[in-house]
Amino acid sequence: MAKLLPALGLLLVVHIATSSKLVCHMTNWAQYRPGQGKFTPDNVDPFLCTHVIYALATINNVNQIVPIEWNDDQQYATLNNLKNINPTLKTLLSVGGTVNGMSPFIGTVARPESRAAFIRSAISYLRKHNFDGLNLAWEYPAHNGSPLQDKQRFTLLVKELVAAFENDARDSKKTQLLLSANVASIRATVDRAYEVNLIAPHLDFINLMTYDFHGHWEAATGHNSPLYPSSGDSGSHIHHNVNSSVSHWLDSGAPSEKLLLGLPSYGRTYRLRTAATGLGAPTNGPAEGGPYTRTAGFWAFYEVCDFLSAASPEWIDEQSVPYATSGGSWVGYDDQRSFSSKVEWMTSRNLGGAHVWTLDMDDFSGAFCSSGSYPLINHLRLSMGFPPKPSTTPAPTTTRDPILSFCHGRPDGLYENPADAGTYFQCFRGNTYLHRCQPGLIYWDSCKCCNWP
Repeated sequence: MAKLLPALGLLLVVHIATSSKLVCHMTNWAQYRPGQGKFTPDNVDPFLCTHVIYALATINNVNQIVPIEWNDDQQYATLNNLKNINPTLKTLLSVGGTVNGMSPFIGTVARPESRAAFIRSAISYLRKHNFDGLNLAWEYPAHNGSPLQDKQRFTLLVKELVAAFENDARDSKKTQLLLSANVASIRATVDRAYEVNLIAPHLDFINLMTYDFHGHWEAATGHNSPLYPSSGDSGSHIHHNVNSSVSHWLDSGAPSEKLLLGLPSYGRTYRLRTAATGLGAPTNGPAEGGPYTRTAGFWAFYEVCDFLSAASPEWIDEQSVPYATSGGSWVGYDDQRSFSSKVEWMTSRNLGGAHVWTLDMDDFSGAFCSSGSYPLINHLRLSMGFPPKPSTTPAPTTTRDPILSFCHGRPDGLYENPADAGTYFQCFRGNTYLHRCQPGLIYWDSCKCCNWP
């Protein structure tokens, strides 16, 4: 069935309305993964996402943005040079995270003077390195029992940043810098950390971290990013799902068009404690780290693909997500099917789009999952209704050829290529795009998919 997904994803282009944003994160620590897991900006497809967020920079003790890795400046340049290939691509720099378990923003937001110093630094740093905007990774705000003060100060920071960005654009005659934020999805944290109705109008988009709802820190298996609650959830866990989290943000005053649904390109793992293998099975900590991400309890999608070759995959109907087990290891993950379910749900709520954590944990090289490069994000992109990428092989245009005018007068959709069963045409707004099936497969017009001969 997995072999059918590339063409099925394309078919969704015709049926699902386009969302405006597909934001993809990349991490500067992925460069240290071994072998085929190593990821740098050279691996970014400039046509895959509308925005790429580079994570992560931090703040020093004088409220200045500073790099974390020794080669961040070089990686900034490589990433932002991709805009020479795709001028519509937008890039943002993410700042924040934690230092020794504490947000570097805590001291910065405490006084007007420190906020002003940070804002001046942000504008200078972003302009110097050719970023289009700033992403605030405000993830652990409360400090020393003062969550109310922290969230009020964060609101001030957001408002002051936008005012400064407006002034900078006016004075420099440049496009105004974008401002976004990565925000929590657990209800208690949202209420403690954000004045939602006050910050939402000033942010260009809001990245909901609708993942890590469950993990190996719990004593029973639970999915990392379920769409809905399970029948076994109780207490606060009935809200540990995408539907409840997004609903809470909307009820708290966030406009739907500002919210981006968070989709993980990784899975959370457990070590099973008994013979039980289903949802809610007893566990004893995390499964071993993957060979590339090397973090216990956490596997990149491409590591999940390796695991699936010997595992038993299952589908959780009530939550619209998959899991798999093998040899005492349990992983809950997202795949093309669950992404499609989430896109359908996201579209019904009129959200502004999606964001993915991260580019570097999808099968970016196509070496692991036998589904081409970026199988998850490519499927997501097409499921969201974005037009074919310019990097997709176009039909010949240098000579007079019937292929060139194949789509003239035809409805948008997929069509067989009579001259080559291993390829098929996609018509989009009168343009003709030539796609290739995976090696060994041919296109079947009856199912609008690639399948075995």
